[in-house]
Amino acid sequence: MPAGQQRWVRFAGSILIVAIVFLLAPCAARAQDQDRPSAFWDVTKRIVFDPTTYAPAIIGYDATMRDWNSSQPFFRNGFMEHNPRFTMSGLSDDFALSYGAGRKRILSDAIGNLELSLANNLVDQVFERTLISKYPNHRKLVRTLGWIERISFASYMSYRLSAAHYRQWQFNEQRAGQLGLK
Repeated sequence: MPAGQQRWVRFAGSILIVAIVFLLAPCAARAQDQDRPSAFWDVTKRIVFDPTTYAPAIIGYDATMRDWNSSQPFFRNGFMEHNPRFTMSGLSDDFALSYGAGRKRILSDAIGNLELSLANNLVDQVFERTLISKYPNHRKLVRTLGWIERISFASYMSYRLSAAHYRQWQFNEQRAGQLGLK
């Protein structure tokens, strides 16, 4: 099975397990629950409208594409690619993949990063909902701690995915200007 399909199977399996645990988890019944939306739709809505779900994937994609685009003048002039993920052989300092193949790899990476954020936010939202049902008087505290966790995760992921690529993009721009490769 190709790596992309394996990742989707693992992701779908993880989501299925979390969904089963979430649906089978005992919740206290309260009269107020009649006014609350269903757990599934509430959690789904919170994940879909939460910017921390998308930010790491978007920022990582942007950084990697800037790096990839700024590297193209070098490849056209015979330079080798140092990153083994973007070489034909999978080894450092070899011929780069075609532009289209590199873009596909970057998009695939962004989808994988989105999967991680979705899984993190799903677990966080389920955990929040469970804590709120158990401690309804601390709803604001639970929501605040949830935001702190999601923002921290998204910030960390965004930095890890993008920092080196943004630095390389800037270096490539400078170096291409110095060598007249623009």
